[in-house]
Amino acid sequence: MSRGVSGMRSGQRLGRRFGWLWGAYGTSALGTWLAFGAFELIAIRVLHAGPAEVAALSAVGAAMGAAVAVPLGPWVEFRRKRPVMVAMDLVRCVALLTIPAAFALGALTFLQLLLVSVVVAAADIAFRSASGAYLKTLLPAEQLLVAGARLESTAWTTTIIGPPLGGAATGLLGPVATVVVDAASYLLSALGIRATGGHEPRPARRPAARLRAGDLLDGWRYILADATLRPLFFNTALFNGLVMAAQPLLAVLMLGRLGFTPWQYGLAFAAPSIGGLLGSRLARPLVTRFGQHRVLVVSGTLRALWSVGLAFFGPGTTGLLLVTGVELGLIFCCGVFNPVYATCRLERTTTDRVARTLSAWAVTTKASTALLTAVWGVLGALLGPRTAIGLAGVLLLATPLLLPHRAAPLRPEPEPAPHHA
Repeated sequence: MSRGVSGMRSGQRLGRRFGWLWGAYGTSALGTWLAFGAFELIAIRVLHAGPAEVAALSAVGAAMGAAVAVPLGPWVEFRRKRPVMVAMDLVRCVALLTIPAAFALGALTFLQLLLVSVVVAAADIAFRSASGAYLKTLLPAEQLLVAGARLESTAWTTTIIGPPLGGAATGLLGPVATVVVDAASYLLSALGIRATGGHEPRPARRPAARLRAGDLLDGWRYILADATLRPLFFNTALFNGLVMAAQPLLAVLMLGRLGFTPWQYGLAFAAPSIGGLLGSRLARPLVTRFGQHRVLVVSGTLRALWSVGLAFFGPGTTGLLLVTGVELGLIFCCGVFNPVYATCRLERTTTDRVARTLSAWAVTTKASTALLTAVWGVLGALLGPRTAIGLAGVLLLATPLLLPHRAAPLRPEPEPAPHHA
């Protein structure tokens, strides 16, 4: 039940190599949040795009990126992960730098923004699948939750400080400048990952010489065959999709009908990120005391209870406090849940399947989020934003039914195949 808990102590050292990886992750995460919303701002302010084009930039870019990334999971699986991570960082850096270059030449188009968003989304999925596999080879099982909690706390820290700094930079220098910063963060991340050094185990050999069509589904087959991963997979895809689908409607409601200012809207979502930082720091002690499975189910259930409250807030200070309070509770529970679920997923996935499994997971999450965002956009137009937000909240109440309520035995790791000189 609590495998991966023993030996966890406050301030546990994870080594120099993890330190470089952690620093690279924090650098790229900060760059991403500094450039938060930059593509949409460029589309609106520079290219004078309308609402339909801006919506397409977010939804279509993510969906097409997920589709492009489908064959990348099997491709990543049979390669050393550190070079793949470096390559994906450099791909994102170069793709982003084409935007300021085209802007300087007066040649920037909406199609280029869309294509860059697709490339970045696909490279992001490949990077995530490679980094998860690399982390599992870098650290022993008992340290995975410690590492996951530190990465999660870093993610929430950059969420708190990134958007305000990025907003100030955008106001002074324009949104294209934050894209340059984001590109530079990926370059620094690549240098940090390269600096981790050390020996990486040789990956398993591909059973066939060429990638076959059936190989593209290996990640999904593995997930659906596992009694714990299967419900967790559906739970996270549906939860993330419904939460994200309601966000554009919430922006319309707050910034439109209810008359909140942009800084109030930003505050309502930036300040509660402190809850994610606190939750991620509590994840490890909670697992130590109560066990991984119990914390996974309880925190996964509690995070589903908050969003329905977003259908009932009104204008003024009271409404702002209600939104902030709901987001604080939601994000705190997510801060506990996320590192525990990420650790559980790594522990339950054998080393020779991690990249394919994480890739399939990320592709499904991005695709379901894009689909549900589009559906909720239609529902918002038909039913009104408040009703559509409330419907998403009600459906979220059912997501705990998809949590794994019993911990199944772990699969044995495969025997390493002999390598002949």
